[in-house]
Amino acid sequence: MILIKQKPDSIGAIASTLCLIHCISTPFIFIVQSCSMVCCDKAPVWWTFIDYFFLVISFLSVYRSTQTTSSSIIKPFLWLSWGLLFLIIMNEKLVWFPLNEQAIYFPAIGLVLLHLYNKKYCQCHNNKCCNNG
Repeated sequence: MILIKQKPDSIGAIASTLCLIHCISTPFIFIVQSCSMVCCDKAPVWWTFIDYFFLVISFLSVYRSTQTTSSSIIKPFLWLSWGLLFLIIMNEKLVWFPLNEQAIYFPAIGLVLLHLYNKKYCQCHNNKCCNNG
């Protein structure tokens, strides 16, 4: 929790990158699993739990980043990317509507890029800038 308060963009970029790697590697794990076992067509419980773990970490990172950014335009884009990521993951679990699995890459990449941009260009160096809208 202390790291998220001190370096939210770094943690957010790392978590989003790991989330992206998780999303990219899932199909390959299923291919390997189907070649070795014919009985199972679902991911292990621990593997699907990782989705929720990344959602929580990315939520905390976005929340903290929006508190400390000097750019008011970054805030809605961070929340939009996180919201899309949340909706896509929840849709994947609950199947509200058909959606291509590759759709998850867009908000995940968006979060990585927004956190990196925010880290490089939009950091508050004193308490004054953190208070503007």
